[in-house]
Amino acid sequence: MAGKEMMSKSPRWDRVWLGGHLATLAEGAEGYGEIHQGALATLEKRIAWVGREKDLPGRPDALAREVLELQGRWITPGLVDCHTHMVFAGDRSGEFEARLGGSSYEEIAREGGGIRTTMRATREASEEDLVREASRRLTALRAEGITTVEVKSGYGMETDTELRMLRAARRLAADHPVHLQTTFLGAHVLPPEFEGRREEYLELIREEMIPRAVKEGLADAVDAFCDEIAFTPQECESVLLAGRDAGLAMRLHADQLSDQDGAALAARLGARSADHLERASAEGVAAMAAAGTVAVLLPGAFYFLKDDHPPPVSLFREARVPMAVATDMNPGSSPVNSILTAMNLSCLLLGLTPEEALRGVTVNGARALGLHEVRGSLEKGKMADLAIWEVGHPRELSYWLGRNPCAGVVKDGEPTRS
Repeated sequence: MAGKEMMSKSPRWDRVWLGGHLATLAEGAEGYGEIHQGALATLEKRIAWVGREKDLPGRPDALAREVLELQGRWITPGLVDCHTHMVFAGDRSGEFEARLGGSSYEEIAREGGGIRTTMRATREASEEDLVREASRRLTALRAEGITTVEVKSGYGMETDTELRMLRAARRLAADHPVHLQTTFLGAHVLPPEFEGRREEYLELIREEMIPRAVKEGLADAVDAFCDEIAFTPQECESVLLAGRDAGLAMRLHADQLSDQDGAALAARLGARSADHLERASAEGVAAMAAAGTVAVLLPGAFYFLKDDHPPPVSLFREARVPMAVATDMNPGSSPVNSILTAMNLSCLLLGLTPEEALRGVTVNGARALGLHEVRGSLEKGKMADLAIWEVGHPRELSYWLGRNPCAGVVKDGEPTRS
């Protein structure tokens, strides 16, 4: 009896947060899924209870080993940056100057600059160099509430460098309290040594790079750049299918600079997402809706390239295509090291509402990574990844520019430091 009595009095949860408000972003919840004067409890890395504080099934100090007071702050799910290229060397500030002087992104790329500029610097960098620089970028993201991030390769375009980039990304996950997914992007652009030998390079990707990345456990997904300055839809399909056959999830850079029917291709192949989509057609949008493919919007690239053709947000909205938002952090077309800035730009330049922007970096960002069943919203049973904010309402996260109101981050139920 004494043992049973002691068991019944022991706390059932690890922690409980109360005295604030929750934006659950739960699927089907109205608006932000707001719970005013809410409480959230965690147990063994997962969310154990979500609701109104007055509905707690007992005294907080009897329910949890630790009670944390929010003092009127808001909790949202930990933020998700589902599309980054944060592992790279060098910068492209010279090309930034050239574009301001009138050169276009496409012109610079065709003259041997653009992605190839970063390729050369990244090939010369050591793994330690790549980890050190990327770690600084990731630290800045984490300070803004990021708990999940995706990192692509794609600046090596040779086997050793592509794998070195992926190893560096995996090391970031070991050094930082984040959930990190890696994506193999060998089909970024054609490297100069393969000019006139496109099929040989694609064969290298399919027969050597992808198998080695998979064998060494370095990649979770495969991606390709489907555009006039990169690869054709047929070439991209061959790469994505090789990755799929090796056990990788599929994603696609689609219809950014020209309409190549990339959105429809991503949908037809069952890719998790099509990303960019500035020039996606109505047919492509319909195909994505039917397939459940996520539209990943990258407002940093739209802004930095001074594009005047935004993605068809109204069509995505009408077709109920889930819209994610990401930084696209990279040295050439989106040197954006801030998810909050990406949210602001998605509203001001692309036409999203603040609620859509926040869903874009939580539940829909998680969906683009295949993680929506375990991350991205505040629901019982999901991983306890939380961001705590000094704001009066969650819409402020898209409103402020240059202010970081993040007051705390919780990863797998444990408070972290940036």
